[in-house]
Amino acid sequence: MYGMIWSMSRPDLTPVSYVVLGLVARDGPSTPYAIKTAVGRGVAHFWPFPHSQIYSETERLARLGLLAEEREQTGRRRRSYRITDDGRAALAGWLAEPADEPPQFRSLGLLKLFFSQHTGPEHVAELARAQAELNRQSVEIAAAIAERLQARGDRPGQLAVAELMGDAYRVMAERWERIGRAALEPPGPVEAARAR
Repeated sequence: MYGMIWSMSRPDLTPVSYVVLGLVARDGPSTPYAIKTAVGRGVAHFWPFPHSQIYSETERLARLGLLAEEREQTGRRRRSYRITDDGRAALAGWLAEPADEPPQFRSLGLLKLFFSQHTGPEHVAELARAQAELNRQSVEIAAAIAERLQARGDRPGQLAVAELMGDAYRVMAERWERIGRAALEPPGPVEAARAR
């Protein structure tokens, strides 16, 4: 059935549901805190969401039979969750569907740049400098993640995401640097005439 797209994801599950299922499937039985830590090390770099959702989502997925809850009998009596066969089937169904949603950017820097005609060039240059630096730092973070994943050798999808994100941040840093330089260049004849 190559070329046909079948909807296999469940309407009662959200991307956060699949993050939880995917991490528990990858890491084995996990506490909500361990899932939150795993999100912070990887997923949060490209799919940010309030980490408090993890606690309620693990309980909800357990009620749906997609995770099985296990509780320690002594000590802190922490809850741990493992993925069930139904949970694996739900995750597999979701993964089988191509993503048809355009990438989303939520950047205060881009928002400010959008309205930058209402400020001076020195402010645009400073915004660009700060954004270029943030993106360079993100390039370093993505490179460190990719290095760890290359050393593991068993997570090619996660390695590809780290490399894609590193490339995207590199391009963003370079573009912000160009914007900063352009902001400080003297206006050309057309811009000078408009300013009069």
